[in-house]
Amino acid sequence: MKKRLRQDIKKRLYAMEPQEIASRSCAACTALIALDEFKAARAVMLYMPIAHEVDCLSAAMVAWQQDKTVLVPKVDRQRGRMTAVTCRGMDDDMVSGSYGIREPANGELWLVEEIDFIVVPALAYDRSGNRLGRGAGFYDRFLSQKGLGAVTCGLAFDEQVVDAVPVHDHDWPVAILVTDKEVLRFNNPPKT
Repeated sequence: MKKRLRQDIKKRLYAMEPQEIASRSCAACTALIALDEFKAARAVMLYMPIAHEVDCLSAAMVAWQQDKTVLVPKVDRQRGRMTAVTCRGMDDDMVSGSYGIREPANGELWLVEEIDFIVVPALAYDRSGNRLGRGAGFYDRFLSQKGLGAVTCGLAFDEQVVDAVPVHDHDWPVAILVTDKEVLRFNNPPKT
């Protein structure tokens, strides 16, 4: 079921033209930075976008302008874990990390207890805040860490919102979902 849903969502995303991705990413990020939770956050964790994902770099630019600490994931594929590291700008000695995703070469490790807001990527979300990732489980393991109390927020194109996502015990939902068309809030409090 998860494999078929991943294939279906990828097909929808790959059908989008680059100009459409850019304009709709802008719309989603405008809604994201308007959230009270984003405005109040001191340390914001964003993902480094890959092809056909909502490009959240404009939200990072706003966060830097507001003197927020911007964090991005650093994946250790061999250990099967992900950490949050500081990112001071797009020219911050970025290197190609695991899975070819950019990350700062010298990002400073950040404690999960000190993260206020996390933008959690996924291929699909449902209207209860459940998410379907790419299958490696890095975000689910990261979000399950003791002491993490950050607000979690999905960021997606409207085509990525489906009726239901298959859920297992280890899957972590988001509290908010922002798309290029709407903002959805769920009763999924941070797990501490």
